[in-house]
Amino acid sequence: MPPETFTEHRWGTLLPVPPDRWAFVPHSLPPQLNLSWDFVGQIAAADRAAAELASITRRLPDPQLLVEPFLKREAVSSSRLAGLHASLSDLCVFETAGAPSTVRGLAADVREVARYVHVLEYGVRRAVASGITLRLLRELHGRLLKGLHNDGRGSAGEFRRAQAWIEPVAGTEESRFAASPPGVLPDVLKALERFLQAPSPLPPLVRAALIHYQFGAIHPFVRANGRLGRMLIALLLGREQVLPHPVLYLSATLECRHAEYERLLLTVSQRGEWDPWIRFFLELVVTTARDALRRADGLLTLRADYRARFTGARSPDSLLKLVDHLFAHPVVTIPGVAKLLDVTPRTARLTIRKLETTGLLEEATGRQRYQMFIGRRILEAMED
Repeated sequence: MPPETFTEHRWGTLLPVPPDRWAFVPHSLPPQLNLSWDFVGQIAAADRAAAELASITRRLPDPQLLVEPFLKREAVSSSRLAGLHASLSDLCVFETAGAPSTVRGLAADVREVARYVHVLEYGVRRAVASGITLRLLRELHGRLLKGLHNDGRGSAGEFRRAQAWIEPVAGTEESRFAASPPGVLPDVLKALERFLQAPSPLPPLVRAALIHYQFGAIHPFVRANGRLGRMLIALLLGREQVLPHPVLYLSATLECRHAEYERLLLTVSQRGEWDPWIRFFLELVVTTARDALRRADGLLTLRADYRARFTGARSPDSLLKLVDHLFAHPVVTIPGVAKLLDVTPRTARLTIRKLETTGLLEEATGRQRYQMFIGRRILEAMED
C-alpha cells in the first residue's frame, strides 16, 4: 500500500523495508481519546447489554450449561474466519467419538477447531488467574498450532523472525501494509504488555478495542494472528470481569460485518481515527450480547421442557443428569453415557432409549454398533 495513503495523523511510524515497501509500526497505547457524552452513552449501552447477559448465568445452578455451547460456537466462528471449515455438528461429533467428520477434506479442520476450544478455555482460565502476558500469548499460540502440518513453518509458540505482510483488504489484491519489522517486535510487544498489565481508567470494553487493534497491527506471529487476536478479546473480558462466566464471544457477529471491521482497523492505522473503530466494537458487543441472551433463553427454555418430562418419582436422577449433559455435549455414545452415569452399557442404552422415545435424542449413524446419538434441537438452538 503506498505510503501516501497514511496521513500525518496515522497511528504509527512508517519504516522502509526491502525492496521498495513500507512497514507500519504502531505507536504505544493508549491514544488520546475524546470521550464525548454520546460516546459515554454508547459505552454504557454496551455495559448494560453485557450485564443483562451476565444476569442469566448467575441464575443457573451450573453455568457450564451455557459456557460450553457458546465456547464451541466461538471456536467454529473464529476458525471459519481463518478459513477452516467445520460445523458445530462436526465439532461435537469429533469431541464425542474422537473421529473427524466423514466429509472429505474436513478432518484436519475439525481437529484444529477442537483444539481451539481447549486452548480458548485454558487461556481464559489462565488470564483470570494470572493476567495476560506475552508468555501466555506465546503459550496459547504453541498449544493452538504445535504439531500441525501447517504450524507456521515450525514457528508455533514463537514470535516471528521475518517480515510479514498484512492480508489484503476485502475486495482487493494488495496487502494493507507490511507489519512491524522483526527488529522492532521486542519493543512494540513489550509496550503492549505494559499496557495490558498497567491499571487504567479506561472502561474495560474500550481497553479491549484498543488492545485488539494493537495486536493485529503488530502481527506478532507467522500465522494464526487473527484467531489469537479474537481469543485475546475473550481473555480481556474474562480478566476484566466484564462477565462472571465466559459467554460473550464476538466472532459470529464479526463474520457478518468483516469487511467493515477490516476497513475501520485500517482507518486507525492510516488516519489515527479511533472513534469509529471503538464505536463499531461497542456495537459488536451490544449485538452479540443480545443474540447470546436470545440463544441462552432458548436453550434454557428447551432444558426446562426436557427436564419437566422426566421430573417425578418414577424418573431416576440419571435421566436429568444426562439431559443437562446434552446441553454442553449434544452428541453422545453408549460408552460415554455409561461412564458419565457410572452404569453398565446396558443401563446406558436403556437410558438413551428413553430420551429417543420422547424425541430428545436420535441415532445418527444408522449402524447397530458404534452408534452416536444427537440432541438435534439443542444443536439447532446453538447454531440457528
